[in-house]
Amino acid sequence: MAASWSSNSGEAVYRSRDAIKNLKIRARIQRVTSAAALSRQLQEQQASAQHERAGIELDTLGSQPTPVGDDQEELVVSWQEKLFSQFEVDLYQTESVCVSPLDRQYHNDVVALERAGGRRNRRIFTYTDHDRFTNLEEEFSQSLVIPSKSIPTFLAERMANMRHRRHERRQLEGYIPKSQLITWEPSEEFVRNSHVISTPMQTMHIMADLGPVGQLGKRENEHVLCTVRVDGSGVITVKPDFNNTKGPYRVETKGEKREVWHLTLENASAPISQEERSREQHVYSDLYIRHKDYLDSLVGQDFEMPPPGILRLLVNGEIVSAQGYEYDNVYIHFFMDLPRNWSSLPLQSFSGVTQTCRTRTLGTENVAFFSYPFSFEAFFRKEDETEGSLPEWPVLYFEVLSLDSWQRHRTEGYGYLVIPASPGCHTLTCSTWRPLQCGTLAELRRFFVGGALELEDLSYVRVPGTFKGDRLSRFGFRTVTTGSVTFTLHCIQHARAFVDASALRKRRQSVLDQLGGFSQQGSVYNVLGDFLSAV
Repeated sequence: MAASWSSNSGEAVYRSRDAIKNLKIRARIQRVTSAAALSRQLQEQQASAQHERAGIELDTLGSQPTPVGDDQEELVVSWQEKLFSQFEVDLYQTESVCVSPLDRQYHNDVVALERAGGRRNRRIFTYTDHDRFTNLEEEFSQSLVIPSKSIPTFLAERMANMRHRRHERRQLEGYIPKSQLITWEPSEEFVRNSHVISTPMQTMHIMADLGPVGQLGKRENEHVLCTVRVDGSGVITVKPDFNNTKGPYRVETKGEKREVWHLTLENASAPISQEERSREQHVYSDLYIRHKDYLDSLVGQDFEMPPPGILRLLVNGEIVSAQGYEYDNVYIHFFMDLPRNWSSLPLQSFSGVTQTCRTRTLGTENVAFFSYPFSFEAFFRKEDETEGSLPEWPVLYFEVLSLDSWQRHRTEGYGYLVIPASPGCHTLTCSTWRPLQCGTLAELRRFFVGGALELEDLSYVRVPGTFKGDRLSRFGFRTVTTGSVTFTLHCIQHARAFVDASALRKRRQSVLDQLGGFSQQGSVYNVLGDFLSAV
């Protein structure tokens, strides 16, 4: 029979959306025999088995006659249901010992029970959340369940290191803490053990008076059978866990007799019917819909929309880093160039300068991390929709420079970045170059004096805005490749056509359908389709 005892007495954590008042636990205790008598019986069985090996089956503890009277008790306990012990009955019968409104209420309840014929329980009783006899420390010191090896779960192990704030716990008057109020240098263990969860907890103890027959009502014979904690979010902690398919817990009391008991815990809550389950799901669904409508009413539908035929482009960017340059203490000067048919707000700034940043060695490269944010807003309007040319997107031109302790400036490289035609997050790395002047004298001047050849027009990095020809020739222009700059861009596109599905299908060849430009034109179709499907 010992092999069928459950040795796992760890706590279990459940979560329920049902009202906690519907929780019911069936507790059953049964006296088996004393530990001394059990030891003698096992020895006799072993001796009998040695003499009779002809297939005689050993008797087990389960073959003992079913005990009656005070040797067993089974009771269904509801959440925060008060069941008085013999000690409490004897105590609250005297009105003079009642010092609080709760004590006087218990006095009236005990008197009413005596008039009704007595209480329905004998050994099993409960301590509710507000009982003055509830002692949390006693719960762990007088645990009856004796496992061979208890393996707590990860959640139980973490929650065991936390103290829970009791629900409306009354403080004793004149109580002065003995420990210091402030710990100036707390250790990691102190922080972990002193962490207080703000969620209020309600606790209930299912107890048992396991004293000898005729000697019930002594506090030293009271022991904790089960502890149930519930917080406001529906998390229920049961220690020990329900037996379910496991065997009963082995309970051994202290003292000379060391009596052995069986403890069985079951969830006796009434199961929800299919009709109630459907009704509950309908209520939750209706609640979620109402909550969504409430949030929509807070946000509203009056979004700021650009005028018809206008594409609004918002770019929130960041200059992340620069690497591979010859000198330290680099900074970046940049500006945004808007092509034809693009416009901006009057006070919009399209240029900026980063801070001077020192480099650090990562692998074989010297990297300067800027993390410099910038943003701009622009508007595109197609004046002539019959024109066959596709629109151009804004271009970000930048120049990388260095500054040393002697205030010598050097040009480290030039580069440009075309704003992506598709919205979303983009991480781009742009390579740079700088003009190169042949001869040793130019390199000596760059090293000792600083300065070098510079471009008068930064747009010459790509195609100058003043160029009118078909081909731009840079023959004879000497350059040298330098480092690279990394950008992160968050692009947002806003237009009325994005939400007008019918107009989008009818005007596939309009200007807003051609905003992608060149090979990126198809990305706008995908963006519009995703946007419309989301709407």
